[in-house]
Amino acid sequence: MEQKINYITPAVTPLLPDGEVDLASSRKLYRHLLAGGVDGILILGSIGEFFGLRLDQKKALIRCAGETVQGRCKLLAGTTSMVYGEIVELSNYALEQGADAAVIIPPYYFHFTDESVFAYYDMLAKEIHGNIYLYNFPERTGYEISAQVVKRLALTNANIVGIKDTIGGFDHTRELIQQVKPVRPDFEIYSGFDDNFMHNVLCGGNGCIAGLSNLYPELTSSWVHALRNADLQKAAACQRSIDRLMRIYSVGKPFVPFMKAALAGKGIIQYAAATKPMPTATREQLEQLNEIMAAYENEQN
Repeated sequence: MEQKINYITPAVTPLLPDGEVDLASSRKLYRHLLAGGVDGILILGSIGEFFGLRLDQKKALIRCAGETVQGRCKLLAGTTSMVYGEIVELSNYALEQGADAAVIIPPYYFHFTDESVFAYYDMLAKEIHGNIYLYNFPERTGYEISAQVVKRLALTNANIVGIKDTIGGFDHTRELIQQVKPVRPDFEIYSGFDDNFMHNVLCGGNGCIAGLSNLYPELTSSWVHALRNADLQKAAACQRSIDRLMRIYSVGKPFVPFMKAALAGKGIIQYAAATKPMPTATREQLEQLNEIMAAYENEQN
C-alpha cells in the first residue's frame, strides 16, 4: 500500500473577548489553512481548547467548519468529553455536518487499565456512525494508550482508522508503526509535534497533526510535497525552519494563548482571547513571538 503523507492542522478556536466563539475569525482561519495547502484540519483538539467550551459552542464551530471546508480537505472534529453520552452525541453530530472522523482522547483524571481503555473505545466504535481517530496524549491523561491496545482496537473495529500520538519522544510512535501497520496497513499514525513529522514519515507513519501549521501552512505543505517527491534537500531545509519555529511553544505555558497571540498579530484571527484561566501574553512575550516569526519570514525573502 502506498504511504499516505499528511500534515493536518489542529486549528485554534478563535474567541471573542466575552468568551463566545468568533465564527468570522474561524472562517478566516480555515480559508487561510486551505489556501496554504494543508491536508486536513482538526477542530476542537487540545490547541482548540475543547476542554473549556460548552456543547453548544462546539456544535456551532463544527457547523462553521463543515460549511467552510466543504470537503476541500480532510476535516476532523475533536469530540472528547468526560461525559460519555456527549461524546457519542457530538461525534455523530460532527459526522452529519461533514466531518470525516471524530478524534477522541481516553478518559482522564483517573488512570485506566489497558482492558478498560479497550472497552471504552470498543463501545464508542459501535455507537458512533463513522470513523474515529484515537488520541494518545499521556502528558494530559496521565497514562498512554499502549501499542497492544491500539493494535487490538484496529483489528476489532474497522471504523477506528488512526491515531494522533502526542508524545515528546519517538519510542511509542515507533512501536505503534511496527505493531499496527503490518496487520492494518491503512491505519494512519500521526505524531503530535511538528518537529517529529519527518521522523514519523521516514519510519513508515503518515505525518503529523501539529500546531505550527496554523501560522505557516505553506511551509508545512512544502514539507509534505518534498517528502512525497523524495526531495530530501528541501525536506531538510523545512526541518530546520520548523526546528527554529518550535521556540514559539516555549514563549509561555500553556502555549495555546501565545499561538493565538501570534495569529492575531499576523491578522489571521481578530483576538488572542482564550478560555479561562489561560494567561494573556505580556509585552515581552509578544516581542519574543514577533522576533521568532520575523527571523523565519526574513529567511524566506
